Amino acid sequence: MTAAAVPLDPRPASADIRVLIVDDQMMVREGFSVLLNAMPGIEVVGEAVDGRQAIAQVAALRPDVVLMDIRMPELNGIEATRAIVAGHPDSKVLVLTTFDLDEYVYQALRAGASGFLLKDASARQLADGVRVVAGGDALLAPAVTKRLIAEFSKLTEPVGRQPAGVAQIGDLTDRETEVLVLIAHGLSNGEIAARLVVAESTIKTHVSRVLVKLGLRDRTQAAVFAYEARLVRPG
Repeated sequence: MTAAAVPLDPRPASADIRVLIVDDQMMVREGFSVLLNAMPGIEVVGEAVDGRQAIAQVAALRPDVVLMDIRMPELNGIEATRAIVAGHPDSKVLVLTTFDLDEYVYQALRAGASGFLLKDASARQLADGVRVVAGGDALLAPAVTKRLIAEFSKLTEPVGRQPAGVAQIGDLTDRETEVLVLIAHGLSNGEIAARLVVAESTIKTHVSRVLVKLGLRDRTQAAVFAYEARLVRPG
């Protein structure tokens, strides 16, 4: 009896963080590719020129991190992010933007992006951002991200409207709700632990429970949720 064929995993056994770069400008793609390939532990495995190609490349290459431009022809970065997050949850999306307060960046975060970087970021900031997102610590540059979320939650969510799943807030304990609010303020696990005078491992447990109970993907989604549920007031 012949054994059934086992599909090959397109990802080689490697400790390197695999990155896909998506941007319609060739110079941007090539520049980021050179910068990231020069960094230890990071490998650029592919490039895409628009959202449709990005979705196909993620399916074929299964990168750990997708550097995603927003304004592109064919299919923009917001819709591509939504499709990638839904179909390939192990691939984290890191949005690239020219302006830190950008309405489209906020929409991308709501679509499932794990954070964002400015296109003029230094090589070290770019590499650090990729590592942070790949490691699951989704909030990049917390002070800036918090400001962006706060600003655009005012503009895009009518007062009184609640996000999907808001009823589950009642499932959170008081401490879990407190942790969720501190996440929305941009605090790291270590900072939350210091604020609440508990072990960092305890905070990690609380964060995991918050994400499970609310059906959220990561810390960025938790922060967006907290603002839209009015647990944290914009500004």
